[in-house]
Amino acid sequence: MRYTMGMHLLNFPKNIDTDKFLTNYWQKKPLLFRQALPDFKCHIEADELAGMACDEEIESRLVLEKHGATPWEARYGPFAESLFAELPESHWTLLVQDVDKYIPEVAELLDYFRFIPDWRLDDIMISYAVDQGSVGPHTDDYDVFLLQAKGCRRWKIHTRAVDENDYIPGLDLRILPQFEAEQEWLLEEGDMLYLPPNVAHWGIAEGEAITCSVGFRAPTWQDIASSWFESWIEQQLPKQRYRDPALKPQIAPAEIKPVALEGFKAKLQSCLDRLDRDERWFGRLVTETKPHLQVIPVEQPLTEQTFLNRFREQAVIHRNSHSRMAFSRYEKDGLDTLYINGNSYTLPSSSGEFLPVITHYRDLHFGYLQEWLEQPEYLSLLCRLYNEGHFLFSDDH
Repeated sequence: MRYTMGMHLLNFPKNIDTDKFLTNYWQKKPLLFRQALPDFKCHIEADELAGMACDEEIESRLVLEKHGATPWEARYGPFAESLFAELPESHWTLLVQDVDKYIPEVAELLDYFRFIPDWRLDDIMISYAVDQGSVGPHTDDYDVFLLQAKGCRRWKIHTRAVDENDYIPGLDLRILPQFEAEQEWLLEEGDMLYLPPNVAHWGIAEGEAITCSVGFRAPTWQDIASSWFESWIEQQLPKQRYRDPALKPQIAPAEIKPVALEGFKAKLQSCLDRLDRDERWFGRLVTETKPHLQVIPVEQPLTEQTFLNRFREQAVIHRNSHSRMAFSRYEKDGLDTLYINGNSYTLPSSSGEFLPVITHYRDLHFGYLQEWLEQPEYLSLLCRLYNEGHFLFSDDH
């Protein structure tokens, strides 16, 4: 069996392809796709989305523009089923995060966006809105593709700079009190709008509407620096305690002398100079999963031989939808590295296509992996990942 790593292709506007999109639009300016996915089928109905919002393990919000305790009131799930029967006929929106983690058919939509690195993808949020439903005029700090899955939604945008002080104070949502649109479009089923970070936008449903929002991760520089320093502390800082340089009597014993600070700075600088010896901290950072999407290990771990036999019998193993994966080729120590949910696993640099394959596909076939499974390091890794819960057989519960 041969795996091919072809991409599902969006229907880009005329004279634009993935290269031109990434060069001219990605993180630069909005782009409207008419019939980006003309044959796309929405695999979720409003009732099913409402049911997900009643689940305590699923992140959800309800935004009421006019009928809440305050204008643009945001309520957070889980919700009681009875709530939805009490809602007004207009001006509210239900939003459910990470729907791709729970509905495989929705996760397939991500395949159209893999011209962006997987580690940048976050989730598919799906919103259901009644007539005139909206979450208000606002900005986001990340890129998003807004695919109209059912019904129609009118989008208004402007690209003027927005300051943190511009939002209405005292609300859970970042609502702009003044919004003068530069452009607006009515999106019908299959249409899609790409918005780079910090472009102000306002989507208003015309009748009932369902929108799929494909969002991308954008860690803050504080998050990145914290992860970098954490790795540095763990791997580079010596375990010993502070020791004084050669001391001399001081006239003022409370004074911190420059020589003490110089000693600290010299020690820290020597550690910083060695930090680039291991850059795996970045892969661990970008594959960290949300707290409520943790992977649970199997109750009865399998031995490598038992795992191999079961894989042979089942023929296919499936990736856990909560497992975020990436890999890197790390030439400095001759090891390739797999990253899953903030952890790293190393393999010899001769691993070839093994890591591209297991990180690309949601379903792995025994026949294709058989040659690798005959080698101890690959069998050991796959068995370990199964025991940790990152891969599942069809009959696992």
